[in-house]
Amino acid sequence: MKRWLVNRTNQEYVDYISRIAAVSPVFAQVLINRGIKTSEQIYSFLNPSISNLSDPFDLPDIKKAIERIKESKRLGERVLIHGDYDADGVSATSVMVDGLRKYGMEVHYFIPNRMSHGYGFEAAGVQKAKEIGAGLIITVDCGITSFDAVSAASSEGIDVIVTDHHEPMRQNTEDRTHFLLPKAVAVVNPKLIAHQSSLAALSGAGVAFMLIYGLFGNIDDVYGLFDLAAIGTGADVVPLIEDNRIILHEGIKLIQSGERIGIKALKDAAGLKTDFFKTTFLYYVLIPRINAAGRIADATDIVKLLTTESEAEAEDLAKWLNKLNSQRQEIEEVVYQEAIEKLQKFEIGGAIVIASEGWHPGVVGIVASRIAEQYHRPTVILSIENGLAKGSARSILSFDIHHGLSQCSAVLKRFGGHKQAAGLSLLSEDIERFEGMLSGIVLNTLSDEDFVPVLKIDAIANIGEVSISLIEELSRLEPFGYGNEEPVLGAKGMEVIQPRVVGNNHLKMHLKQERKSIDCIGFGLGGLINSVDDKCLIDAAFQPIINEWNGGRYLQLNLKAIRPSTP
Repeated sequence: MKRWLVNRTNQEYVDYISRIAAVSPVFAQVLINRGIKTSEQIYSFLNPSISNLSDPFDLPDIKKAIERIKESKRLGERVLIHGDYDADGVSATSVMVDGLRKYGMEVHYFIPNRMSHGYGFEAAGVQKAKEIGAGLIITVDCGITSFDAVSAASSEGIDVIVTDHHEPMRQNTEDRTHFLLPKAVAVVNPKLIAHQSSLAALSGAGVAFMLIYGLFGNIDDVYGLFDLAAIGTGADVVPLIEDNRIILHEGIKLIQSGERIGIKALKDAAGLKTDFFKTTFLYYVLIPRINAAGRIADATDIVKLLTTESEAEAEDLAKWLNKLNSQRQEIEEVVYQEAIEKLQKFEIGGAIVIASEGWHPGVVGIVASRIAEQYHRPTVILSIENGLAKGSARSILSFDIHHGLSQCSAVLKRFGGHKQAAGLSLLSEDIERFEGMLSGIVLNTLSDEDFVPVLKIDAIANIGEVSISLIEELSRLEPFGYGNEEPVLGAKGMEVIQPRVVGNNHLKMHLKQERKSIDCIGFGLGGLINSVDDKCLIDAAFQPIINEWNGGRYLQLNLKAIRPSTP
């Protein structure tokens, strides 16, 4: 059961915003609840423009990084881009490879294998740089804690530029907090910015894009990289506001146009129409396929797919990815079912920690995400091999999992990540102790209310206010995603007409209010059929949609939740 949270605002203020922005009162309420309250903020948010991108030179050390890259070009050095195997890592690598090749440099890349190399910039990357005779290594989406690898590269006469967006290590003293950073030529990480900045929320691909933008100095010269940066931005669950919103907005346009051969081939292989592309297709179709290689195979060829100029090569790689994604889904489902079976055997505490031998390490992150969402608890899923447990942690909005893991560092071999997602490893003999520590930290940090998922309702709207024009207004908030979720509206005291279950457990009915009725569908909500009767009154949370079926177009409510209506 979810807590319904409705943010209400003084009606006079809603009417004022409605007038100055020339929008409906319902849409005005949605904007206000998202902190978009002035005419300037409203215009900027509803009209994302590359002219509003932050100055890349606000990133720390970016001038040093660009100077070293320019020197590398003058010297004719080979450059190695060291990436990561997830969608953000391979797209960030592709941004850097594409950008530096366009700049006229000889660029190679290395993507570590999840199973044989593990995460991050380590000895294998340094060895690769030595093999190709590189004079410079540029890390993307990794490297912020790679102290040994940076030192090893330096001892071989190879300079390193670190570009990353993960949390740096900190050392607290009596008077201030110091960052512990690898001794690289430059460390470009927005988490190092002292003041509040929209740059702080960039993905790894976003940081790579900003570096290339700063290198060229003209947005027109790097515009074609927005599609790659959008993939990493969408994949890494960063807030879709300010710079990230602009990156995804422009990137989606390029992805829809199909100008990049590899992305077009991947869309075709997935059965997506080339002339129409929604943000949800990026999240649920393209990104899972891109991630599949790093999860259960080798992600090196993803960079090849995203940077190739050969249609035949792109088609072959896209078909391979499609098949790989199906295999990933099968492996994931087995691990998920086994994890749920284990979970049902013990009482759930503040955090969920489940471990087993034989689980594929490439799918534990996505299984952790599913369980964290289902049970609304910070969740850690671990795969044990030869006494070492490696895995992924996923959290809920109210708990910073990276900070939580930092308080468990005494039992962890390694950890790193973000507030909502992290990777970790520890000895299998320490799992029980770790679970107790993490659960205790969670319980001491959160209240009972934090463990109850929240259904946020953006605005109250009666049926008479639901229209095609309202749907068009709400669509102006796209692209949707973390930090800018698709709006959910709510209405009270609606009369149920002809409730029934249709299809694969979907709840179908009409809802009537003030002599007007509208068709409704609740996907997967068929189990609620016993809680409603014909003519009963309910409250509903919903998203208005246009249903196109059998040649017609009509309004429909996509029900998200219902409850008995009370005075």
